[in-house]
Amino acid sequence: MTKIVNHWIGGKTAEGASGSYGPVTDPATGEVTTKVAFASVEEVDAAVAAAKDAFATWGQSSLAQRTSILFKFRALLDEHRDEIAALITAEHGKVHSDALGEVARGLEIVDLACGISVQLKGELSTQVATGVDVAAIRQPLGVVAGITPFNFPAMVPMWMFPLAIACGNTFVLKPSEKDPSAALKLAELLAEAGLPDGVFNVVHGDKVAVDRLLEHPDVRAVSFVGSTPIARYIHTTASAHGKRVQALGGAKNHMLVLPDADLDAAADAAVSAAYGSAGERCMAISAVVAVGSIGDELVQKIRERAEKIKIGPGTDPTSEMGPLITKVHRDKVASYVSGAADEGAEVVLDGTGYTVDGHENGHWIGISLLDRVPVSAKAYQDEIFGPVLSVLRVDTYEDGVALINASPYGNGTAIFTRDGGAARRFQLEIEAGMVGVNVPIPVPVGYHSFGGWKDSLFGDHHIYGNDGTHFYTRGKVVTTRWPDPSDAPAGVDLGFPRNH
Repeated sequence: MTKIVNHWIGGKTAEGASGSYGPVTDPATGEVTTKVAFASVEEVDAAVAAAKDAFATWGQSSLAQRTSILFKFRALLDEHRDEIAALITAEHGKVHSDALGEVARGLEIVDLACGISVQLKGELSTQVATGVDVAAIRQPLGVVAGITPFNFPAMVPMWMFPLAIACGNTFVLKPSEKDPSAALKLAELLAEAGLPDGVFNVVHGDKVAVDRLLEHPDVRAVSFVGSTPIARYIHTTASAHGKRVQALGGAKNHMLVLPDADLDAAADAAVSAAYGSAGERCMAISAVVAVGSIGDELVQKIRERAEKIKIGPGTDPTSEMGPLITKVHRDKVASYVSGAADEGAEVVLDGTGYTVDGHENGHWIGISLLDRVPVSAKAYQDEIFGPVLSVLRVDTYEDGVALINASPYGNGTAIFTRDGGAARRFQLEIEAGMVGVNVPIPVPVGYHSFGGWKDSLFGDHHIYGNDGTHFYTRGKVVTTRWPDPSDAPAGVDLGFPRNH
């Protein structure tokens, strides 16, 4: 019997009423295992209404109450991390270790939310004028929404809602319809932790649900992670409806390798950063820029390592890389490799014909490595979101920086070198929001914010960290003057001596 994933509204499961459902496949077999309900406008409105009703009390709740619930949620999340990882593997396809790592990174932001009291401290200036004090405080926005991608169905929602609800907001999540079960499990754990009904809601669906959230007058802010075209649309549409927006888009992350670099370490980093999670992550390294004469040796080292990666079902503990999320996506990724030679690239490894015995209908693709890729090639220009690594050659450090800075994307980048001066120049000169020095995937820890530059971010705030707290709150300044108690009206004795 096919499993059905429904919505979560007002603290309980809400069966889909629209009659519209989407298929969820097991990427390792290609079989449809689940149907997910697609929300109508009316169902989205019901979720927003539940969140609005809950905000009336949750927005006034104490920090102690909010953090107490989040501590309980954190304990439950830790207890159920294997179960959540199994749901991710079943619907996304990533290997179990990658899925566990995703849950662990989400836990970091829950940790941050548990300590939100520090981030929400206000400021006070006394005696700015005689008898006048000025205080700055931060208050929640109200109902906020999150629209999240398929590649991290647990982690990315946890980059959003723990901070949002810790700040006193209520939340409506629209997860990816391709792998929705992890989001529903998070909702169940929040309820078990004691979160009041309506504070956290989940609606599944497609563009109908997304557009209603962007337009709804009671939604105050929208967080999004996904491709650049959709991020631009989210930002434009939600902003036009008066909402605060943080929309994180796509990426083309470069790794600059200087001639003095440890090439074994660089090759190890390139392989893990390009092919981990089958390349389906916005911080994947998809372009290695080799400086000077090291290109041939570096490519050979990458090839030797890449050929040893074991590809198989995510449920197999010996698998190091799983399938892609859908057949359509698999075919699109393969097209970049198939057309690379015609665009001037050298195809060192071609993974397009890969399959797994006994799972021939799965969404399989092997490791692909392209060398001497021209910047005009589609494999370089587009975000592929799959296990395809392009190597580009440049003569100098300056050429490499110019190439990277010319990219329309600016999510993350890395440099591999033994030279501290070169690394320092790179981190100042490169136009990207996150920089790694001998670190291939420079995703910051939870108390520093995540976000890119250029077409990788639309909006003024990065996600989580201090930026996340500021995004989910708004500032208020209170200027206060109180009369001196010694000046109380005649007949009113406050116990203060009259000095004049």
